[in-house]
Amino acid sequence: MEETLKRYEEWLNDPCFDEETRRELEEIKGNEKEIEDRFYKELEFGTAGLRGVIGAGLNRMNKYTVGRATQGLASFILKEGTADKGVAISYDSRHMSKEFSREAALCLNANGIKTYVFESLRPVPELSFTVRELGCTAGIMITASHNPPEYNGYKVYWDDGAQIIPPKDKQIIDEVNSTQFSQIKTMSIEEAVANGLYIEIGKEIDDKFINTLKSLVLNPEIIKTVGNDIKIVYTPLHGAGNVPVQRVLKELGFTNVYVVPEQEKPDGDFPTVSYPNPEDKNAFKLALELAKKVDADVVLATDPDADRLGVFSKDDNGEYIPYTGNMSALLIAEYELSQRKEKGMLPENGAFITTIVSSDMAKAIAKAYGLKVFETLTGFKWIGEKIRQFEEQNTYNYQFGFEESYGCLISPHARDKDGISAVMVLCEAAAYYKSKGMTLWNQMMNIYKKYGFYKEGQISIVLKGADGAEQIKAKMEKMRANAPKNLASFDVLEVRDYQKHTIVKNNGEQFETDLPTSNVLYYELNNNSWCCVRPSGTEPKIKFYMGVKGESEAEAEAKLQELTEAMKNFVE
Repeated sequence: MEETLKRYEEWLNDPCFDEETRRELEEIKGNEKEIEDRFYKELEFGTAGLRGVIGAGLNRMNKYTVGRATQGLASFILKEGTADKGVAISYDSRHMSKEFSREAALCLNANGIKTYVFESLRPVPELSFTVRELGCTAGIMITASHNPPEYNGYKVYWDDGAQIIPPKDKQIIDEVNSTQFSQIKTMSIEEAVANGLYIEIGKEIDDKFINTLKSLVLNPEIIKTVGNDIKIVYTPLHGAGNVPVQRVLKELGFTNVYVVPEQEKPDGDFPTVSYPNPEDKNAFKLALELAKKVDADVVLATDPDADRLGVFSKDDNGEYIPYTGNMSALLIAEYELSQRKEKGMLPENGAFITTIVSSDMAKAIAKAYGLKVFETLTGFKWIGEKIRQFEEQNTYNYQFGFEESYGCLISPHARDKDGISAVMVLCEAAAYYKSKGMTLWNQMMNIYKKYGFYKEGQISIVLKGADGAEQIKAKMEKMRANAPKNLASFDVLEVRDYQKHTIVKNNGEQFETDLPTSNVLYYELNNNSWCCVRPSGTEPKIKFYMGVKGESEAEAEAKLQELTEAMKNFVE
């Protein structure tokens, strides 16, 4: 606590920090718990950038932590010799997003680096697209994705439009860590504009992005025929998806799109949801009320930065059923790949990319369409890395990629999850199946009958603050040191430790993993089952993933429940 108080006093007295910051810190004087939370560590610039609670302090998102991150990035860009390419910057609807985007731009400008800044909020996939479209050296997205309202964040993209990966992430982190707050450069916006360093962008990029998405539609004539018959309820959850989603659906010919009015406008308080996350069924409350009122075919939600998509659709009883991230992605994958095959568009060297915690049905679908499967660690940046490798080595032709956390990418126009194109293609699929006399739920059941009843689950334990971080560390160490032989009735066939790079089979054989270092434990079980555990990279959580396969939906559900309980017992 002594070191923590010392840091607190430094911020109170250092003229480097403005009066507003010092005033906020004066208000917590004597509150040891609050001081500790704000100063027990620096807000770490990790492999996904920054993410934290907004406020004054070392362990907070504020203009100083954003400025330090940007100064470190600027130093790296200057060393790379790519400053002339510029940096694209976007932001979502969160508190301080616009201010942080301007702080970042002016810091880069003061370092002689040109910036292309959106004049208002835009989604993650458009930022990824823009980096490539403008030939930038990097991109910055100010967002905390689906975190609660008190959070914001800062994600860095490289010139391929994907989030930074090794070795660049470590090199940028080193630059950030060696930067003092007093070294942060900045300049006035008037001077930056006058010197041609601060360039506002908007409509022209919007048009290119939307036209690129429309070019990916496989059955435009069916949308024109059936578009009037499909009823779509959509909510942007107060985020950045509203304008591009409404535009692309309208221009394609969907005429019955109902946007949840209470959630249409950007609002960093997210007043109608406790958690602006399409993975959370509670976020759909207003959308489902509207869906029942208008008798919608499909109900869709994107998160604040619009890279994730959540889905409900009606079953045969007229009930709205939630889709997991695996289900919606695999429904999209089956539609896209079946239509490309029918139209002779599937290449011989096609690739399907998934992650180690996503549904094993991906492998069955890929096999059915003659695609090579690639598995990556959790995080879409690894899928982006694979796409880049395919292009540089001229090996495989990317066809589809997804991760279980409600994100997919139907083409390499972007290099991160794209909730806008996911909405578009799911509505296209709804129109296609409606033209065949089917609902999306009918098709989902057909997919299970074709490939098997794969079911996946996830549980998270939230452990906040310094004590929580220690508990998460202790739980991982305990599990790492005590590999189970079985989990309930499931035999453990092998344990993969991606931190130690080991694969240990139950017969004692040992191999090396072929994925980057990550604090992840993966257990391959018998009967096409598996489970995995890792700390969250963006939230104070330890996360557990499970997957099973059954001969029927009921059998798969029973297996999943058994495995979930076994994992809960294992971690205690």
